[in-house]
Amino acid sequence: MNRFSYVRAGSIEEAVREAAADPAVRFIAGGTNLIDLMKYNVERPTRLVDITRLPLNRIEETDGGGLRLGALVTNAEAAYDPRIQDRYPLLSSALLAGASPQLRNSATTGGNLLQRTRCYYFYDPGTPCNKREPGTGCPAAFGRNRIHAILGTSEHCIATHPSDMAVALAALEAVVHVAGPEGEREIPLSEFHRLPGDRPEIDTTLRHGEIITAVELPPGGYGRNYTYLKLRDRLSYAFALVSVAAALRMDGTTVEEARLALGGVAHKPWRDPEAEAMLRGHPATAERFAAVADHILKDARGYEDNAFKIDLAKRAIIRALTQAAAGTPQSQVDKRIQ
Repeated sequence: MNRFSYVRAGSIEEAVREAAADPAVRFIAGGTNLIDLMKYNVERPTRLVDITRLPLNRIEETDGGGLRLGALVTNAEAAYDPRIQDRYPLLSSALLAGASPQLRNSATTGGNLLQRTRCYYFYDPGTPCNKREPGTGCPAAFGRNRIHAILGTSEHCIATHPSDMAVALAALEAVVHVAGPEGEREIPLSEFHRLPGDRPEIDTTLRHGEIITAVELPPGGYGRNYTYLKLRDRLSYAFALVSVAAALRMDGTTVEEARLALGGVAHKPWRDPEAEAMLRGHPATAERFAAVADHILKDARGYEDNAFKIDLAKRAIIRALTQAAAGTPQSQVDKRIQ
């Protein structure tokens, strides 16, 4: 771990000034990902700005009937908040599917969105990695790639984003609020994370010096017909091989509205508006769900170790839509697939 200086920000404005002054500055709150990256010498900040004292730790009602989660609200606080459990159970379920209770007690809303890939090569400074050191190559493309992406990849990077929370937020069409040197702005969650393209070292659309202040959940949280289905190598404390956040509004057996997001398969939570449109106005049948899955995965590309993910993703999409349509969401206590 490199030497660094430390300062505790007393206001959002002070945190922004500190970050804007040096590209190597990093914000720290829960630190559940950043500290690991520093220990591995993947992240080498010259200065840490502690934001834990900023007034960003509340869950508040919005004028439009939604909820606003401060960037410092912990994953545990969000998961167990009665308003979220009642109005946005998809988000609560996704949070409880992630990490461990100890980590959820420390990890924050903002930090969860900013966590970085768990690609083996990214975490090993002794190997090339375009995400860690641009221009050095992507050994995952021809190496160990079982956990890697099957959608939205490029020749420069096939890493995945590891968040469960972000997948649910994508399906709920959440909005990220940020503050920076040029003022405040809002970023739709679907536009917050990037595909790798030829700049895989850039994970998000945040500008230099910007800080996440909150995540806003719009009204109408799909409180009845939803599920968060996470498939992984073991039942707890493991990142998704494939996950699916499904949210439906039903009129009897007909789908009125649909939201669908996948995790574990791309550099960002993966949504396909055309696939969602294929569900609207149609009966909730296995045949329709299979057609939707085929559409989502039509451009999927498997690599030597992860080609199984394509079939796994298809089965997961069908199962998640079946659970959501029936109003029988996947339990995050008894994690056996229903």
